[in-house]
Order: sequence, then structure tokens, then C-alpha cells
Amino acid sequence: MANELNTSIQYLGGVGPKRAELLRRELGIETLSDLIHLYPFRYIDRSGIVPIAQVAPDVAFVQIQATVVSRTLYGPQSAVVSQETNPIHWGAVKRLSVIVEDASGRIEIVFFKGIRWNYQRLAPGSTFLFFGKPQGFNGRMNIVHPEVDVPQDGAMAQGTLTGVYPSTEKLKTGGITGKVMCKMQAAALSLCLPEIRETLPDYVLRDNALVPLQYALRNIHFPKDSYALQKATYRLKFEELFFLQLSLLKQKYIRSRGERGLTMPKVGPDFHACYNALPYTLTGAQQRVIKEIRADLTSGHQMNRLLQGDVGSGKTMVAVLSCLIAIGNGFQACIMAPTEVLAQQHYANIKKYLAPTSVQCALLTGSTTQKERRAIHAALEDGSLGILVGTHALLEDNVVFRNLGLAVIDEQHRFGVDQRAKLWAKGPRPGSSAPSENFASLIPPQRSACGPPVHEATGGHGFPREAAPGDAAIPPHVLVMTATPIPRTLAMTLYGDLDVSVIDEMPPGRKPVQTMCIGQNRRAAMYKFMRDEIARGRQVFVVFPLIFESEKTDLQNLEKGYEDIVSAFPLPDYKVAIVHGQQSNEEKNFNMAAFVAGRANILVSTTVIEVGVDVPNASVMVIESAQRFGLSQLHQLRGRVGRGAEKSYCILVKDVKTSKEAQERLDLMCRTEDGFEIAEQDMKMRGPGDLEGTQQSGLPINLAIASLAKDGTLLMQARVYADRVLDADPGLQEPRNELLLKELRKDKYDIKDYSKIS
Repeated sequence: MANELNTSIQYLGGVGPKRAELLRRELGIETLSDLIHLYPFRYIDRSGIVPIAQVAPDVAFVQIQATVVSRTLYGPQSAVVSQETNPIHWGAVKRLSVIVEDASGRIEIVFFKGIRWNYQRLAPGSTFLFFGKPQGFNGRMNIVHPEVDVPQDGAMAQGTLTGVYPSTEKLKTGGITGKVMCKMQAAALSLCLPEIRETLPDYVLRDNALVPLQYALRNIHFPKDSYALQKATYRLKFEELFFLQLSLLKQKYIRSRGERGLTMPKVGPDFHACYNALPYTLTGAQQRVIKEIRADLTSGHQMNRLLQGDVGSGKTMVAVLSCLIAIGNGFQACIMAPTEVLAQQHYANIKKYLAPTSVQCALLTGSTTQKERRAIHAALEDGSLGILVGTHALLEDNVVFRNLGLAVIDEQHRFGVDQRAKLWAKGPRPGSSAPSENFASLIPPQRSACGPPVHEATGGHGFPREAAPGDAAIPPHVLVMTATPIPRTLAMTLYGDLDVSVIDEMPPGRKPVQTMCIGQNRRAAMYKFMRDEIARGRQVFVVFPLIFESEKTDLQNLEKGYEDIVSAFPLPDYKVAIVHGQQSNEEKNFNMAAFVAGRANILVSTTVIEVGVDVPNASVMVIESAQRFGLSQLHQLRGRVGRGAEKSYCILVKDVKTSKEAQERLDLMCRTEDGFEIAEQDMKMRGPGDLEGTQQSGLPINLAIASLAKDGTLLMQARVYADRVLDADPGLQEPRNELLLKELRKDKYDIKDYSKIS
């Protein structure tokens, strides 16, 4: 099997080495299998014939059936080249004009390439089907480089819907046009279809009303009709999303059923001390999420949970209470942040939350002195340090926990999986100085003030019973937090093997941020507004786009913008600080600290302040050239204000040249503050790949036909069904699942699982 499927594309008729290299370079196509799995992204209906009199320039494509009336060859400056000479001087010919007619009128057909062949083919009196894009030129209609077919096969023997494939300018220049691609696909399918074997078991096809794979491949390329195309598309999309979810959920099933985890049946006095001292009541969403985390911590399996919550929704409070549960069971906890600024901010907030408790907390970053480090290392190893907050410094080999039970990772997408794996390996080892096992899990749970059931048995924590001395580290429980709302479909895919909790309520009393979009002509009015806010004791952010640190023009814009602000807000009445990525850490921290402490009225910066700066006194966020930012980035920046008791504002300043798509983004920002709605719209506007940087990057497998932005309902169906399959057979060991296991073993499903390190 698979001899034809694995054949190099160069051996397909009409391809050859040169075109094969072009296909490999431009589309990644190397074999016939690669080719038949390149699907059309849209279809053109060639079933109808339009009378020439009805052809208009605003129509995308038309098909006409017409008879050639005359043909004329033109040279430079539209001079007619004599057609009487034999041979014709083809070197002097630049354009071929063919006049064709039907019963309703005449139209010009124009060729700039393939002139000799088309001239010889399109003899006066012969009738053809012409298919192309009409346009107006010098007051008359023409079609440039149409597809030309003889009438009997003009509708294509395979059907009337013609697929349009991904292409590039280099492919077109190299002669691989849409028509050539269709011919290649037809040739490849005739060779490969007999070898195509079903990838889904009969019961999966039956349960989901899916057509066979051979039928789907034939009709995705050359649909018999629109119904056949619909059935083929549904089959291929479902299969792709089903295997994607099956591969992720299988890891989760294996881990949840076999991965031992640290059991934490108690809540402990520190949890209650912190909770009861809160000056406000937790939102219903926060309480729900704590219950979900509690259930994980008492399950005996390792928790791997993603906590999504919009800016200001109270994720840090949930993280602190989760850490206190770990501490109440004799374990330690750590909170890892992507930047020093964010780590310092977490540390400052957490220390306040811990004031009513007896828990010790420390901060470890690149700036921590050697003396401080020695004290931290000693306190970690003797167990007196309960919570360690830090940056990547937590991953260093000499950072050794006595008993790490919970790792909280903030803004997880900024950490590489290998770095996270190092943290997992810092968990306790059975037989070490970890707490001894007891029978707390046998005691019925009581109800805590917060709502989750709690065990208040004495001493109550320890390893699950199968742990034995000398085993590898037991991974700590893991709570991943993100303040970048991720659309549900994307979260299910990027974090498919994590359980997802969402804080979808904002704390009471938090005022909405008023967002407005203005043009460059309103700058004077904006400066007056900024002065008024500063006069009321408020502070202002001004953010410039510096998308890539190497872009000189961006840096110049930032510096010029800084000069303009300093000029409009001069000393001694105003103080302006500036922060950007090309400054040293000391310089950055000094300027940021000046703004946080209130010594500077205005902070001019790049997006380095997108995450982690908490200045409750800042009431205005000005975003320059706002059309250059993505929606999620704009939302994150806006989240830097509105953190205090005062009314806050976000001003989006757009450039004179702003595209229609960019304006739609800015309008959406002015319309809503719901981060999840913004994330959904962002994905629809830009596609899931762009959210992560490149097309479909970050996804466990590449999607050839399904779209996370458009196929959310189908993704949910595929996930629910994959869950059902694994619930019945977690290891896919039953004979009926042999095909599924075989498919999952292919390289494209080889997903690293860092949730489990041994």
C-alpha cells in the first residue's frame, strides 16, 4: 500500500523536477498524498452560461459560450502586427485580441501570454466556452486570460463546481495556474484513490453520518454537486477536529486515570484567616473556580487547570487561596510570572493578602541579591517559606523546594514548555521529607465559609497510596492563569489536555472604561483632556507601537512622540517618564517605579506595559497609531486603567490612513469591554493562527480544512464524541478502535506531553 501516495510529485504527468521544487517551496507539497490533501478554499460555479449582453465589470467571474469573429496581434504602442507574413514575426507581438460573439452581443478576449498557441487555437468560426473575470477598458468590456474549453467538456467532466486552490505569484509565473492545479489533482486522484484506506472505524462513520474517505476526497476536489461537496467537507472537517481532540484528550485520560497526584484534603487555618479578612465577598465565578480547584486537589490525581479571567477579574485572589490550601496541607507553592515587573506586583499584592496569616512569602528574580538568595534557598529547603513568587529564576537548578505542592504560572503562553517541565520536576519525591500519609480522606467533608467542601482532620495530607520511596518526583499541581481571554474553541485546542475554568464576572464596583477613537486632528483637545485629568491628581499612559524592537521607524516615532509630549507637558508642572524594550533593566525599572509611585504624571511607553503594571491612580490610556495593534493587545492595554475608584478612559488615536478592517477593530473596542467577545471577534477577523503569530502556529497539529474560527460548533461535537470514545476505551485497545490508534501513531499527532514528567 501507499506506493502511489508516497510517489514524488515530480513524476506526475506535466510536473517534472522544476515544477516539483516550486510546489515544495511554495506549498510544502512533495508527494501525491500531499497534493490530494491540499483542498480548495472556495469553489466557482461553472454550471451557467451568461449572455454577453449581461456581462458587467462588477461580476466576480462569468462563463460565456461564444464564436470567434476575428483575432488581431498587437506589438509595442498597440501597433498591429501583420498576420499575412509566413511565418508571423512572433517576437514583435505583445498582445492578442480576439473578438467573440453570441446572439446577444460581442466582447473582447485578451492574452498577454501563450499568444502563439491561443492564436492558432482560436480560429474564426470556432466556438468555445470562455471563463474569467470581466473588466471595463476604454469604454468596452473585455476578459483577460480566461480559461478556454470546448463546449462539451467546458463544465468539466467531474462536475460544474470548480475548486480554487491556494496559490502564489511564483506558482502562477511558473505555469501552475488554477486550471493546471485542477488537472494535477485529477491525475493524482485517479492514481491514488484506489490506495486510500479508511481512517475511521465503521461505528464512528455511522454515529456521525459521515461519508467514506474515498467519496470525500473525490468530491472535495471535483464535487458531483453542492450536496456531495457539503457531505465531503463535513466528513473531512469532522475527522480533522476529532483526531485533534482525541490526541489531546487521550493524554488527559491517561494522566487523570494513572497519574498520581499530591492529595490535599484539608483547607487549613491560613486559608480561613485570609478568606475571612477579605474586605469584599468573592464573586460567584471566583467561588465556583475555587470549588473546581478544590475538587482537583482532593482527587489524588495531578491537577492541570487553565484559569481564564479578564483583566481585573480576580485571578490573583483565586491563586493565593489555592496556594493557602496547599500550605494548609503541609506543602509549598510558587507563582511564576513572565516579567520582573509582574512578579514584583504579584509579590506586593500577595503580601497584603497574607497579612492575616502566618505564611511566609519571598520574591526571587534576576535582581535578587546573593545574600537574599541564600536566605530564600535556606527557607525553601527547611520548609519555612510557604510561597515563592518569581520569574524564570525559579527554574534554576539550585532552587530546591522541600515540598512543592502547587505551581501557579501566570501568562503561560510566554513560557516555553521545556521551561515549564523544569518546574514540574521540582515536585517532592516519595520517601523524602514530604508529609506522611494518613487517613484524612476517609473523614466526611465539612463546608467552608467559601463554599468548597473541606476536610479538617488533623495532619491530613500526603501522597496517594501507590507512591513508594525512591520513585521520581511527583509533579506538583499546576494552575495556569491567563489574562488574555482565549476563545473557547482555541482554548480547547491549545490547552486541550487541561481542564478549563473561567472567571466570567467582574468584581462589584469596578467602573467600565470609556473608550473612544479619534483622528490626528483631535490631538489638541486630547492634550487638554489629559491636563484636566492630571489636574485632578490622575496619571496618564501613552503607548506607541513598537512591534519589533529592531524597527527603526517605530523607535523614531516613539522618541518623537516623547519629545512632543514633553513639549506639550513641560517641567516643572509635569513630569514625563519613558519606558521601552531597548533600555537597560535598571533604566526601565527606575522609570516604571517613578510612574507607579506617582513621581511622574505621564508614562510614554511601548507595549512592555501590556502585562503587569498596576497603577490604580492612572485614569487615561492613550494608544497612538491604534490601528496597528491587534484586538487582544488593545484590550490588554486598556486593562491597565480602570483599576481605581475613579472613572477611566481609553483613547484610541488612529492615523490618517486606516484600513476598513482596522477601523472595524477600533469600533469593536469602543463598543464592548468583554474580553471573551473581543477574542472571538479577533479570531473571526484574523484567524486563529494570527492570534499566536503565524498561521495555525501553536496548534498541536496543522489544520488543512477545518477552521477554529468558523467551525466552533463542529469542534464541540468532535470533542464530545472523542470524550465518549475514550470514556469507553481510554487506551484505544479494543479491536474496533484499531484504526484510531493507528492514525494517532502518525508523526503529525506526536504531541509532547509536558504535563507529566518522570
